[in-house]
Amino acid sequence: MHADQIDPQAREAVERQDRFPLPHSRRGVKLLRLVTRPAMWLQNRNPPGVGATVDRTIPGPAGEIDARLYLPDADGPFPTIVFFHGGGFVLGSLETHDWLCRHLTRESGCAVLSIDYRLAPEHPFPAAVEDASAAVEWAAGNPDAIYGTGEVAVAGDSAGGNLAAVSALMAAERDGPEIARQTLLYPAVGIEEDQQSVREHTGIVLSEADMEWFDHCYYRNEIHKRNPYADPTNAADVSGVAPATVVTAGFDPLRDGGKAYAEQLVRNGVPTRYENYDDMVHGFMTLRDVDRALEAIADVADDLADALGED
Repeated sequence: MHADQIDPQAREAVERQDRFPLPHSRRGVKLLRLVTRPAMWLQNRNPPGVGATVDRTIPGPAGEIDARLYLPDADGPFPTIVFFHGGGFVLGSLETHDWLCRHLTRESGCAVLSIDYRLAPEHPFPAAVEDASAAVEWAAGNPDAIYGTGEVAVAGDSAGGNLAAVSALMAAERDGPEIARQTLLYPAVGIEEDQQSVREHTGIVLSEADMEWFDHCYYRNEIHKRNPYADPTNAADVSGVAPATVVTAGFDPLRDGGKAYAEQLVRNGVPTRYENYDDMVHGFMTLRDVDRALEAIADVADDLADALGED
């Protein structure tokens, strides 16, 4: 499940990130969000080109939700990929995943609607889930507002992968919009302490303290964590959900949870493609100087384009 060693480009990126450990306090997280804004502005100065971007708000259950629409450099309308960023439900923003969303737009030929859902610890579960579900419902019901065809897929990485999977589950169980595909990038689902990936790879990108802090901020208690809308691996039956692409990374503590959910989908009859990048680390598809990140983005974009009729 993992290569002999981490890809050199990914290792170099991880070593750079390790210089800035995550603070495990409310005040520290707020400060980190604040100080990373100028850094993200500098990082996004020369972004990959797309046809256009539109910053807007969409209606949510607790007020307006910030969103960013990425449009291909072509004539619309376009199918829409509703995208949820990672960050442990605590960090992350439209800016942290701008590079990934731009490449996903370019490679898929689809519009990408990136959602800035509410974050914990200020807004614990189910706030992010409520925002995610509302965003999917709105995107499917308002295609003219987003140059859309009405066809919708969901995608996300890490915590955002969890939200994409939960959105697909909610749509299936609550007679929601039809979702063409769910694309789950190293999703934060099905994580158990005794998994081999947790035992062997905690400390690479994600420390044990990081994972415990994210867990506490978002779930708050074990009862919430066992809710299928907090973690879809808790669902008794996922047979009605959208076809899936599940991507994991060999040196990621979340690897085995993602693999287990892919297997659960298959057992329940859901068409699923599972891909493990055995020399990669958690979050690798946001690492700009890693060639394998671009390969992986192109690969999942092909699945989305096929599902949405953009091949």
